[in-house]
Amino acid sequence: MRRKDREITNFNDIIKIIDECEIIRLGLSDGDFPYIVPVNFAYTVSGGQVEFYIHGATAGRKYEMLKSKPLCSFEMDIPINIDCIAEKRDVTMRYKCVMGKAKAQFLEGEERQNAMDNIIMARYKETKNFEYNKSALRRTAVGKLTVIEMSAKANI
Repeated sequence: MRRKDREITNFNDIIKIIDECEIIRLGLSDGDFPYIVPVNFAYTVSGGQVEFYIHGATAGRKYEMLKSKPLCSFEMDIPINIDCIAEKRDVTMRYKCVMGKAKAQFLEGEERQNAMDNIIMARYKETKNFEYNKSALRRTAVGKLTVIEMSAKANI
């Protein structure tokens, strides 16, 4: 990281940023150009291991790419504001972000049901007790992204 003064190394501070984020952007690869796709997510932390959970259709580019090449990059951020610093004649963006690498796997059976009910749906107060159509889960891919490495920085 070039700007070490902006690096966040405290694990709990990184988790606080993750908790504030609504969208994770996945960087996938299947050819000459990276494919970046934003998705909503939930996460767990156990013994210092972060795992992100995503869901979507069991068909399509994102699903096929993660099935064939399960290694991905990720990024999430919180834009705060543009700061015009008159005395320095400078402009900077205030933000917090987390990025890293992860390995994806798709869950099946009870593990998929548990992830949907107790992790993904439980993340938001609006969905925590919502009775969703559980028959749709048969057509829903639930992915677990195990973080291999991550870093965070902020300009606040």
